[in-house]
Amino acid sequence: MNDLHELRCVPCRGDEPPMDRAKAEELHTRIPEWELDDSSGELKLIRKFKFRNFKEALDFTNKIGQIAEEEDHHPAILTEWGQVTVSWWTHKIHGLHQNDFIMAARTDRLYPDRQEK
Repeated sequence: MNDLHELRCVPCRGDEPPMDRAKAEELHTRIPEWELDDSSGELKLIRKFKFRNFKEALDFTNKIGQIAEEEDHHPAILTEWGQVTVSWWTHKIHGLHQNDFIMAARTDRLYPDRQEK
């Protein structure tokens, strides 16, 4: 199978069930920095990214927005001074879909993690 970031999102019809926890945990091994979180009652992928200042955090947020628009799949994003928290899940099915893992992997590729934090 290709790397997750190379896959394309498929339209979610909304009548399919969310991914079960076992499948989510299997795919989670491919994006280990993300947290599987179900504290809201819906299983989500959440990750905090660190930056040196607000401008870098905002630039990263805008890059995520661009890839979200390209795939018509949008996360919740909290942009703060020095930090961006990204949450991926599929609203239509109230849980995770393969698209969320694809977009999390693409988000990882946008992160300039080689910078000093």
